[in-house]
Amino acid sequence: MGSGSVLDCFLDKLKTIISIEITQEEENLHDYLLHIPAFGTLLDTAAATLGGLFGLAINSRLSERFNTICFQALGLFTLAAGISMALSSNNMLIMVFSIVAGSIIGETLKIDERITGLSLKNADPVKEKTKFREGFITASLLYCTGSLGVLGAIEEGLGGIPNLLIAKSLLDGIASLTLASSLGGGVILAALPLLIYQGCITFFAFYLKDILSEAVISEISGVGGIILIGIALNILEIKKLRIMNMLPALVVSFILALYFLK
Repeated sequence: MGSGSVLDCFLDKLKTIISIEITQEEENLHDYLLHIPAFGTLLDTAAATLGGLFGLAINSRLSERFNTICFQALGLFTLAAGISMALSSNNMLIMVFSIVAGSIIGETLKIDERITGLSLKNADPVKEKTKFREGFITASLLYCTGSLGVLGAIEEGLGGIPNLLIAKSLLDGIASLTLASSLGGGVILAALPLLIYQGCITFFAFYLKDILSEAVISEISGVGGIILIGIALNILEIKKLRIMNMLPALVVSFILALYFLK
């Protein structure tokens, strides 16, 4: 047997060994992640929190003009994301009725007023109050209204490796850094509704798997997109809207889509 044949045989065996080791590592990783409840959501929450902390640190080193341009860029991004999500709806009537009925419910319950009073109880300057509220609302909606979080939580809840939530954690980490550098500490607090929202979907995924069809998720995302457009108007200072009062529209869209889009 020539030296070339021996070398080829050696390389083939080496590839086989490496392939086996990689397969075993993947299986070990899969088993390890499955034993950590809501690992994807915990990772996403940690990324959002750390990103927010880094954003606050960067904020102190940025001049006002850099803060302003980041703020404007974020507003345009939020507007584009909202339009994209709104177009995912396939039923205009459900989307319109959901946003109107949900806004009426929120206005009746005075959600915006209650949340503002709770989260800004110890804040002093009026400008800081508005900034904190905008950060909390904007980050909460960016984290929670997208279909990626719903699909990722279901994926993990059904026993798979949370690939979607791992990808989402990178996106949310970057988004929180940018948001916090412009909107302050309210962005960090928004990690809490993210944890509750995605965690609940994960733990109840087995019960929700027959309910959260692609059509239902599309309608929720569509209404979420409309709300994000409102957030963009606030960020760009085009028009101040009481966005928190519109959040019940997400629940309304879920109920309507569940009933009419079986």
